[in-house]
Amino acid sequence: MRLSSICSEAWRNLTCGTAKLALMVVITAVLGLLMGGYEAATISTLQNQARTRVQAHADVKMLLGEHVDGVTCERLTQASGGPSSSGAFRKGPQITPLATPGMDLASFQITSGLLSILSTDPSVKVDPSGTWVSSDLARDFGLNVGSVLPTDHGDAHIAGIFDWPNDGRDTRLAYALVTPVAASDGSFQECWAQQWPLSPDLDALMKVAQPVGGADSKGAATTLLNKGFDSHYDGLASYRARLTRWMPYLAVVVGIFMGVWSVIRRRLEYAGALHSGQDKGSQLLTVALETVIWLLLGTAAAVGGLVALVYLTAPADQELIVLTALRSPVGLLAGTLIGALGAALSIRQSQLFRYFKNR
Repeated sequence: MRLSSICSEAWRNLTCGTAKLALMVVITAVLGLLMGGYEAATISTLQNQARTRVQAHADVKMLLGEHVDGVTCERLTQASGGPSSSGAFRKGPQITPLATPGMDLASFQITSGLLSILSTDPSVKVDPSGTWVSSDLARDFGLNVGSVLPTDHGDAHIAGIFDWPNDGRDTRLAYALVTPVAASDGSFQECWAQQWPLSPDLDALMKVAQPVGGADSKGAATTLLNKGFDSHYDGLASYRARLTRWMPYLAVVVGIFMGVWSVIRRRLEYAGALHSGQDKGSQLLTVALETVIWLLLGTAAAVGGLVALVYLTAPADQELIVLTALRSPVGLLAGTLIGALGAALSIRQSQLFRYFKNR
């Protein structure tokens, strides 16, 4: 048969209902969207788990001990594989607002590097020139950035407000004033370091900030700022161990069965065409053309749905999630084409009467 005749026959089969075009497109789209969507939803869930940990400061570790060197603590970010932010911390004096003489407020002194941990909004410029207060304290005293809070230790100029919810993190800063000081201004009691994902070498690196007794000082201990989360969490391991990593292979298997079914249901028609003189090569090309057309239409619909789903639900890295999720529709397409051609190859003219009797 000429190529134009083959294309014409395939077109007639598609448009006249013989190939069940609409049904096959819908089945392909639904299967591709379900399998790819399951993969995308699983990855988005893992991302949200990681984001929840970061927002709750589960990525912050504290070195507890006396005589912590503020300058060394600030410089931990310069070490290879070091934290993204670090700063020293110590307890300050009790402060009494003049407006509430019977109410003492806890205060703490920190180095400027720790302000980036308190300020979770990267778009807000960190201002170390004044006092920072928790959002709860600011609400109760009617404070905003630029406000002045008269206290028994002088006027506190509010340079920033930070959120400190009760989500398992250390509660000392939930209702407190924080004053930035120079890293060289004496010793500190703690060194905080923020790193995501947490490195197993971070503990040893942080102990360098306590020079008394050296890096292996027994007086130093590290702990998580937020102990409400599993300290052994490994986001990369969770991603690699997800069940949906097998979804593309399952899609290939499902596609093979779908391709075989799409041909087997028309085996009488194909055997009859061979009996009427159609050669096997022309028949295979016709099957391939019909299958590719409804596969491409269904896969395109599935891809469109996946892209919309990912961009509506994924918190970050949408492009990477889309590329990962698309492996399932692509696997379904490949498996279906293989199954259809394999089934078409198995059909023989000699089987025509058996197909006719079993129809």
